[in-house]
Amino acid sequence: MADPTADTLAAAARAAARKGPPPVHLWNPPFCGDIDMRIARDGTWFYLGTPIGRPALVRLFASILKREGDDHFLVTPTEKVRITVEDTPLLAVDFEVAGEGRDQRLTFTTLTEDVATLGPDHPLRVERDAATGAPAPHVLIRADLWARIDRKSFYRLVELGRHHSLDGEAWFGLWSSGQFFPLILAADLP
Repeated sequence: MADPTADTLAAAARAAARKGPPPVHLWNPPFCGDIDMRIARDGTWFYLGTPIGRPALVRLFASILKREGDDHFLVTPTEKVRITVEDTPLLAVDFEVAGEGRDQRLTFTTLTEDVATLGPDHPLRVERDAATGAPAPHVLIRADLWARIDRKSFYRLVELGRHHSLDGEAWFGLWSSGQFFPLILAADLP
C-alpha cells in the first residue's frame, strides 16, 4: 500500500461524507503510520509544517478524526494514520443560549463547525493549569473528542453561572439541558 497523503485521505473522506457523517466509530483499518499533520492549541491545522488555509478541507479532516487512548488518528475505511494534537483536537469558538436558569440549553459550535448541546451526552469538564491554576474548560463533542472552550466564550459562560449545592458542597457552575455542571467550588471563588 502506498503511503497515505493528505490528498488520499481527503478523497476518501469526501466519498464517505456523501452519505452523511462518516461512521469513523465503525472503521478499524490497519495502521499505516504517522503523517506530518498537527492540530495546534489554537485550533489551526498544519500539514507538512504549513497551515491548512482551506476551512472546508479542515472540516473534512475533522470529520474523519478519531481518538484511541491518548492518540488521535485520521481514519478511512482502508487507512488509519496518527496525527499530532497539541492540546485538544477541537476548539469551541462560540455558543448559543436558549431558555433560562435550570431550563437553559447551551449549544457550542467548534471552529470546524461541529455542534453539541451541553448535557448528559455532551458533558463539561474543567481542568486547571498546574502552574497558574487557570481553568481550562472543555466540552465533549463526539466519540471521545473534546473541544477546549475559547477564552471569550468562557468569559460569557461565567456570566451565566449560578450557585448550586452538589453532593453537599456549594458550587458555582452552569445549567444546561436540566443538568448542573460545576465550574469551581463556591468557597474558591475570588
